[in-house]
Amino acid sequence: MATAPTLQFDGTERYYLDPELKAIVNMALAMEKPLLLTGEAGTGKTQLALEVARALSLDTEILRAKSTIKGEEACYVQDTVLRLNDARFGSGETGRVVDNFFDYIIWGPIGRAFRAGKKVVLLLDEIDKTESDVQDNLLDILEECQFTIREVNHTVKAEVRPAIFLTSNAKRELSDPFLRRCFCHHIAFPSPEQMHEILRLHFPKTSAKLMETAIAIFYELRERGFEKPPATSELINWIGALERSGQMPNAKEPQLIGILLKRAGDIAMYREGGKGRRYL
Repeated sequence: MATAPTLQFDGTERYYLDPELKAIVNMALAMEKPLLLTGEAGTGKTQLALEVARALSLDTEILRAKSTIKGEEACYVQDTVLRLNDARFGSGETGRVVDNFFDYIIWGPIGRAFRAGKKVVLLLDEIDKTESDVQDNLLDILEECQFTIREVNHTVKAEVRPAIFLTSNAKRELSDPFLRRCFCHHIAFPSPEQMHEILRLHFPKTSAKLMETAIAIFYELRERGFEKPPATSELINWIGALERSGQMPNAKEPQLIGILLKRAGDIAMYREGGKGRRYL
């Protein structure tokens, strides 16, 4: 397996990178270890992997994990329906040959990453949705950077190890063997001071008054115990909407509340529970 040059990620104009996160991201890149990112939804776990790829000019392969997924599906599947159809009716001028198994393979994100022949970012998003045996199977594949196509006993091995990022919303406990093989970092919810830094990257020209008021309203809403409290992504979208509409945030009755709160029950609770504190 080829050794790629050491990569360095220093954040981007769209992603705030605190020193601890910067250190572990770059150590994972240098030592070619999978980096598991945990934290509540909206804290930037997925976005981090995408920004690393963008900053370092690397292609990205993404596996959106589901409870029903199997390890093999992340690597490849055989299109048996198409193969049967070609066997019965012919493949015409497609160039496919029924007897050639590889003409009917659909490569999954891991398969594409291993076959790329160059460094790519491989993101396994919301890995906690999978069963523990699937997690362990995937980590074996990622650790060895190879998998076997059982039907033809053919091994696919990466020439260059991908930069591997995994995210978890902690919906289900990850297995000990899985955790042992990863570098891990919990992205805590940003403090108001950190949120200022994050928002400055997205809205460098926004007025200080709008920013201060929006952040104050946002954190007050998060303290109310909603089923789905607003996250950073909702705040960014809300400020963008306020700027687009030319409005200042109203502490007595925040505009466009459906951008901050997404669950019907939360919106109903908000409407029944008063208008919140006054910040203006």
